Amino acid sequence: MDTSELDDVLSIVREFVREKVVPIELDIEADDAIPETIIKESAEMGLFGWALPEEYGGLGMNAEQDAQLAMELGYTTPAFRSVFGTNNGIAGQVLVNYGTDEQKSQWLPKLTSGEVVASFALTESEAGSDPSGMRTRAVREGDDYVINGSKRFITNAESSDVLMVFARTDPNAKGSKGISVFLVPTKTAGVTVGTHDNKMGQAGAWTSEIFFDDVRIPAANLIGGEEEKGFYAAMASLNKGRLHIAAICVGQATRILDESVNYAAEAKQGGEPIARFQLVQAMLADMYTETAAAKALVLAAAKRWDSEEDRKLGPSSAKLFASEALGRIADKGVQIQGGTGYMRESAVERFYRHARLFRIYEGTSEVQRVVVARQLLKGAHKPQFNL
Repeated sequence: MDTSELDDVLSIVREFVREKVVPIELDIEADDAIPETIIKESAEMGLFGWALPEEYGGLGMNAEQDAQLAMELGYTTPAFRSVFGTNNGIAGQVLVNYGTDEQKSQWLPKLTSGEVVASFALTESEAGSDPSGMRTRAVREGDDYVINGSKRFITNAESSDVLMVFARTDPNAKGSKGISVFLVPTKTAGVTVGTHDNKMGQAGAWTSEIFFDDVRIPAANLIGGEEEKGFYAAMASLNKGRLHIAAICVGQATRILDESVNYAAEAKQGGEPIARFQLVQAMLADMYTETAAAKALVLAAAKRWDSEEDRKLGPSSAKLFASEALGRIADKGVQIQGGTGYMRESAVERFYRHARLFRIYEGTSEVQRVVVARQLLKGAHKPQFNL
């Protein structure tokens, strides 16, 4: 996508987010759902396939463009982005990077149009940020595989049409070895999706448990047509997903900063705006500085992703910093508004709860620190710290 096209897309999305989605955030919170009219308009805008290849109907955005769009999407409730996030991100990228030509041709056009919603079924009770503890099994029986096991915290599972299911095909393999990934239509016999979870924040972004009881699928549904590619497919999708989540955090931080600046300029104590108090000014200054730093780090990491210079250190460090910074920014946003910021009607109260999850999913902050440290010890930061 060239610069003028990107500018047009960003402008349209910015207007849509701020004029259509922001005004109904309280309704989304109360209903725990994104209105169907918003989902339909999002599909018409191409938001179900911005990161998918043009040959399959997507917009074909690269990582840097994806990050810029994510910052616009992140300005409102993260549930909005979540509706189509799995199609573009962790689920869709499995097909893009590892699917056979037949699998891509069959499913990617449906993902880009929004006709089909895909979910990334990796996480289990003993296999979260580190999938090596995976217990779900897939056993070859003739021309089929039979899958047994369960998954949890799976985004969009309840509204999904197809699942990218990770399972062990080699029962004797240990750690990250012996894991394969399968394309499983959600309505396949033996697949049961639980009702969506009741979470601390991010209402409207649905996650659920999924159970697989003797689920039989054709061997042709093995992603890439080859066993034991699952761990690599998961890590490739998660690495890019970390970059995207970091950009969403920048959008969230920008919204909190705007809310805080506006409140400080208008709210009065002792007959004068609280913005005149230097301690309030200090909080605003810190919030802006961390937001700007996170944005710069994300965009720099995205450029290195596109040039293929770095696809591990950059995404993990960007996700680590941006998500941790968002937590601090959200806390200051509530502090600036005081009692008002603690009320459910306040945007900063909602964003404070939204923010907490970003330090957990797509790999916890602790996992990101391990990834960053390991990359440094391998010399990934040389010769000029990749900045």
